[in-house]
Amino acid sequence: MSELPPFAEISQRIAELRAEHRSLDERIGRLAANPDDELDAKRLKKRKLQLRDCITRLESMLIPDEPA
Repeated sequence: MSELPPFAEISQRIAELRAEHRSLDERIGRLAANPDDELDAKRLKKRKLQLRDCITRLESMLIPDEPA
């Protein structure tokens, strides 16, 4: 079984992903004004959703398991 990355590494990765997520959000906003870039906007939105999923997964790693 692989060992989980330390808390600091997970937190750092989350911060990086959030920054990329914000950047994509800004780019999508700029593309919305130009309907010719609809395909690019769809690709960026898909990447943004992938980032959100990854952020959520990493955040769940930071929450300790509680006994049932």
